[in-house]
Amino acid sequence: MGLTAAEEYKVNNVFWYKVISLPATLMINNLKTGRILSIDAFRGITILVMIFVNSVAGVSGIPSWMQHAHGNEDRMTFVDVVFPAFLFIVGMSVPFAINSRLAKGDTFWQLQRHIAWRTLGLWVLGIFMVNAEKVNAAATGMSGAAWSLLFYISAILVWNVYKFKNAWLSWCFKGVGMIGLIILALIFRGGEDGTERLTPDWWGILGLIGWAYLYACIIYQVFKGVAGAIMLMIAVCIGYYILCKQPFMGEWSWLTSQAGHAAHTAIVLSGMLLTLFYFDEDLGLKGSKLVSRVTGYFALLLIAGMLLRPAYKLSKIQATPSWCLYSSAICVAIFSLLYFLIDVKQISKWTAFFRPAGSNPLLTYILPDIVFYGMLLAGISLPAVLGEGLPGIAWCAFFAVIMLFLVKGLNKLGIRLQL
Repeated sequence: MGLTAAEEYKVNNVFWYKVISLPATLMINNLKTGRILSIDAFRGITILVMIFVNSVAGVSGIPSWMQHAHGNEDRMTFVDVVFPAFLFIVGMSVPFAINSRLAKGDTFWQLQRHIAWRTLGLWVLGIFMVNAEKVNAAATGMSGAAWSLLFYISAILVWNVYKFKNAWLSWCFKGVGMIGLIILALIFRGGEDGTERLTPDWWGILGLIGWAYLYACIIYQVFKGVAGAIMLMIAVCIGYYILCKQPFMGEWSWLTSQAGHAAHTAIVLSGMLLTLFYFDEDLGLKGSKLVSRVTGYFALLLIAGMLLRPAYKLSKIQATPSWCLYSSAICVAIFSLLYFLIDVKQISKWTAFFRPAGSNPLLTYILPDIVFYGMLLAGISLPAVLGEGLPGIAWCAFFAVIMLFLVKGLNKLGIRLQL
C-alpha cells in the first residue's frame, strides 16, 4: 500500500518536518480557498496607478504631489506609496501561494526550489531592466531599444505559462528565451565609453521585491505563519534598519547593505499579517472582532511611524522606518475598504476592469516598457503638447487604461507570465 502525501513528506524530510512541525495536512495556515477578489482588485488598481505615475514622471509642469519626494525631503506623496503597495500585496499573497503548493504535495525542498526560482527571476528581470536604460549602442552592436525589446521577448518566452500537451515543447520555448537572455547579457556594454558590463548597480524595483519576497518566505516558514511571530519580525526588521544606520556599524559592510531590504521586508510582512487577520480561519476573526483587530493594527502602524519620524524622516529613497510604517498603514486602510465593498457588500462588478491586470501582474508591469521601446525603435514620438501640464497628465491616464485593455487581449491570446 502506497504512502499518503503527508507520510511521504515525513519520510523524505524527517529533519525539517521535526523542525518546522508542519501539520499532517501540509498546510501552515488554514486559509480560505479560491482566489480572493479583493486582493486581485487591490493588485490591479495598484498596477494601474503604477503605470500612470511612471508615465507622468516624464511630464513637465506637474504639481509636486504627483511626483516622488526627493531623498532629502521629509515627506511622501501618493506616488511614494505605489512601490510599498506592491510589496504589501506580495506579502498578502505569500501565505496563499505557499499553502497552495504544500496542499498539492510539494516537499520541503520542492517548495524552496520554487521560492528560489521566483527570487532569481525577479533579480534577473530587475537587473536587465535597470541596465536597459544605459545601453551603449556602438559597443553593444545594437540600439538600446532593440536590445531592450529582445530582452522582453526572451523574458516572455522564459516565464510565459504554456498550455502545450507535450511538456518538452514548453521547455523548447523556455530554452530559447534563456539562451536569448544569456546572449544579451554577454554582448551588453553600457556607459559613455562602452566598458560597463551587465551589473546590478541597483536591483531595480523587481529585484528589490525579489529580496523582500525571499526573506519574507523564510520568515513565514520558520515561524509557521504564527501571527504574533510575524508581528514580532516586523519590529525586528525595523530594528535591524535602525541598527544598520548607527555610526559604529560602518557604511560598507554586507550587513548594513541589507538595511533597505529589511525595511522592504517589513512591508511585505505587514501585508502577510493582514492576510492572516482576514483569511486565516483558525484565528476566527469575524465581525466586530475582525474590525477591532484590523483597526488596532492600523493604529499601531501609524503610531509607530509617528514615534520614529523625528529620528527617521519620511523617505522612500532611503526606505526609512516611518515611510514603511505609514505606507503599510495606508495599504491596510485601502484593502480594508476594498474588502468591505467587494467581499462583504458584494459590490464587485466594477472590479472586472482590473481583473486581467490583477491576475497577470508581471506582464502588465513590463508592457508599458515594451510599448515605449517599440515606439522608440520605430521612430514614433508623441506630440510635444502631451509632455506638458494637464494634456500630459490626461494622456498618461489614458495610456494607463489602454495598457489594461491591451493586457486583457494578451490574456485571451494565452500570454500570461508567471515566475
